[in-house]
Amino acid sequence: MRAVRRKPGPILVPAGFAFAALSAGIKASGRPDVALARSIGSMASSVFTRNRVVAAPIEIGRASLKKTRGRVDAVLVNSGNANCATGAAGLFACASSCKALGNLLGISETHIFPSSTGIIGVPLPSDKIIACLPTLIASLRGTREAVTRFADAILTTDTRRKIASRRLRVKGRTVTLLGVAKGSGMIHPQMATMLVYLFTDLSASPKELNRLLREVADETFNRISVDGDTSTNDTVALVASGESGVNAGGAREPFRRALFDVCESLAEQIVTDGEGVNHVIELSIEQARRSADALEIARTIAHSPLVKTAWAGSDPNWGRILAAIGRSGVPINPNKVNIFIGDQRVCRNGSSCAFDVHRAHRALRKPQCEIRVQLGAGTSRIRFLTTDLTAEYVSINADYST
Repeated sequence: MRAVRRKPGPILVPAGFAFAALSAGIKASGRPDVALARSIGSMASSVFTRNRVVAAPIEIGRASLKKTRGRVDAVLVNSGNANCATGAAGLFACASSCKALGNLLGISETHIFPSSTGIIGVPLPSDKIIACLPTLIASLRGTREAVTRFADAILTTDTRRKIASRRLRVKGRTVTLLGVAKGSGMIHPQMATMLVYLFTDLSASPKELNRLLREVADETFNRISVDGDTSTNDTVALVASGESGVNAGGAREPFRRALFDVCESLAEQIVTDGEGVNHVIELSIEQARRSADALEIARTIAHSPLVKTAWAGSDPNWGRILAAIGRSGVPINPNKVNIFIGDQRVCRNGSSCAFDVHRAHRALRKPQCEIRVQLGAGTSRIRFLTTDLTAEYVSINADYST
């Protein structure tokens, strides 16, 4: 994965979708906390957290996708409450919200895809969600403004909304792809405390969507990290309305490229909005024996508190990076390792070398800095986005539940 370094661009709304959001009173702040995306007869696929502790909406959403063979007519999201570790009551709260929405829309509750994000272990006030549903449905619109309201309503500790979209032409017809995400903390490969919803008017089967989504998620969302924590609610869903009239079979490669671009942009937006983040680090692990080795080394570096705090202080302490590489579990020859900060080498063949400390410090002070690691073991390489670890991150998470 490479850093995008470009603005997300204008909001493009795919055909067949409408969006709405409002405040149901779940968040004490009074900010919007319930969002709805509506489509009719759409097909969908989703990937979820690999944490063994999962929230009620993941259990219900996963079961519904299996039962309906990928049919989704609505996506219902609440923020401010994760509805996780809430037992049978949490499952009932999620199911009753879906049932109430289904009754109002005249569809099966299994055609509703639920998500939650927020504090773990607090009962979900489903009565507040159910009470707001008529107003929520009445405000559904297929506009850019409605998309931004949806994007704002799913945020928790995020400081800004995260949206990306692309449009492509296939045999004279237009296909549109829209991505909306939230995520700021508990960001770690294998998904994180992120919710990502990808909406397209392409026509595709759940099997085709699943293959595309898993490929692209592995190359984007699973190559970012803020703090190494994997959440309980992580969800990335790809929903296709089919309204463009373009079939996935004849548009797989151009659509895959568009999907990669959107997911890459959202992944970067998540990392750059990480809790307390001052510096985004673009790790480039090169000359690895296998891609899996490069990924494991990138993760170990990215999750080292010593390394991350050095980055927070713009300290070019390459020894901490070398030590992290050595404890990654990947067989390496330390005498072949080279480390670069910005455009200069700071470690040559596993040992110190002459470099301009002030120049390296200035490189690390920038909002984004590239750090390259050459292993001298092969030809595989990966790019991985991560961040520093600041006192502000500690403060945000020390006070989170209060």
